[in-house]
Amino acid sequence: MAAKGASLDRLYQAIDAGLVDLGESKIQEAKGRHAALSAYAASRSVKLTWHFIGHLQSNKAKPAVELFDLIHSVDSLHLAEAIDKEASKIAKVQDVLLEVNVAAEASKYGFKEDDLCGALERIKSLRHVRARGLMTIATASDDPQKSRAYFKRLRVLAESCFASPVLSMGMTDDFEVAVEEGATMVRIGRGIFGERNT
Repeated sequence: MAAKGASLDRLYQAIDAGLVDLGESKIQEAKGRHAALSAYAASRSVKLTWHFIGHLQSNKAKPAVELFDLIHSVDSLHLAEAIDKEASKIAKVQDVLLEVNVAAEASKYGFKEDDLCGALERIKSLRHVRARGLMTIATASDDPQKSRAYFKRLRVLAESCFASPVLSMGMTDDFEVAVEEGATMVRIGRGIFGERNT
């Protein structure tokens, strides 16, 4: 579940309903409620898995490594190296996904397809980062079928780079198409919590 803008009460309800994968897109918002949500889940014998799904700046690598189990949005070698440095300080191997800009949109972050393989080889040499797969955001459209080509391209890329890749793709409006094209993770917020102001 993508938790951006959802109140603690709504998130408690989601945990009670069985949702244990929590996606945050803002470091500050996650820091402000990490302890409360983790304690609430623990009181119900549930362990949350924390996912960072927003754009991550390298100067926020330290709190990201401290808070999150999986970072979905590693979009540069520089960021991967910053994560590796911070993870080494706490003896952690940080699981990450590499964000790929398959739509080749100037407004989106991510590796270019042609640069992915070379970057992945460098990232695999980092001792405290484990690349588990790929993530993308398709071009916004009223027709979910228009996302299919992007998801298919990401799957083909992932299968050429990983034995059993994690594929994080698809959001509220196009997650069904993403699942059809091989998504192993989807990022749904509005579809669970409704429209939000943030």
